[in-house]
Amino acid sequence: MSAVPEAVELAILAAKAAVAKKALDPVAFDVSERLAITDIFLVLTATNERQVGAVVDGVEEALLKVGRRPARREGDREKRWVLLDYVDVVVHVQHSEERTLYSLEKLWKDCPSIELGELEPSGIGE
Repeated sequence: MSAVPEAVELAILAAKAAVAKKALDPVAFDVSERLAITDIFLVLTATNERQVGAVVDGVEEALLKVGRRPARREGDREKRWVLLDYVDVVVHVQHSEERTLYSLEKLWKDCPSIELGELEPSGIGE
């Protein structure tokens, strides 16, 4: 079983909104075979705490426009690694140091990558 199309669309929308707020290195993994709690992990990098907050806000605003609110939001106080749980998509916005330290790409390397397509800012989240 792989990620449902709606989850893929949501991950792409979140990635576009994040890139519009200057997020770097977006990657998405289909974790549906390994986890029963979600279909997709979307991992994004920000270079400082303020940017982490801006990326998180941009993702939330874009997904709210399509009627989606996170079921859970964690890590907001430190703004080093913020997790937005949309049930079928979990968005990880990591400070560049946390991204290097925790290396989620290595942890989930056995899971299929999801093609995010063209992510150049197109007015989403700007």
